[in-house]
Amino acid sequence: MTTPGSVGVVTPRHADFDAPLVLKSGGVLPAYRLVYETYGKLNAARNNAVLICHALSGSHHVAGTYADTPRSSGWWDNLVGPGKPLDTDKFFVIGVNNLGGCHGSTGPSSTNPETGKPWGSAFPFVTVEDWVETQARLADELGIECFAAVVGGSLGGMQALQWTLTYPDRVRHAAVIAAAPKLTAQNIAFNE
Repeated sequence: MTTPGSVGVVTPRHADFDAPLVLKSGGVLPAYRLVYETYGKLNAARNNAVLICHALSGSHHVAGTYADTPRSSGWWDNLVGPGKPLDTDKFFVIGVNNLGGCHGSTGPSSTNPETGKPWGSAFPFVTVEDWVETQARLADELGIECFAAVVGGSLGGMQALQWTLTYPDRVRHAAVIAAAPKLTAQNIAFNE
């Protein structure tokens, strides 16, 4: 059953990239996969796309439900859909599972092509800059030159902010929620 204002039943998609990705850490991924979902329709001008960047514990499943799990509402289902703040009657909304995530994008449980075994703890260190680079490559695949907005909270907000720094000509608006341009010494220690 679909609730009013819901995008309804959604199906994750994936994009495979064969071009090597040189990471900020110096590591290289020879190829990788990104899992993503889209909601709404990309207009003819391709200027109505909104990228939603997820926080540390989020995923690509921003809105809607899965057919086999009706109670599987996306984590921002209250904000994305017809008549909602991110109105899918107007915007083409994209949610991407970050590289290294646990929801289908290439990460520690993926096969390391050099060993034929899961990457595990050998998976290279990835940064916000790396996630933005992979999101930009996905945008290229989808034919999106410039986002109407990039939106995110917490770690997702850091990605939205990084978009404005790395690709200022590809973002018309950014909503940076509960994030900062730098970390405190305590947060850096937690990360280490």
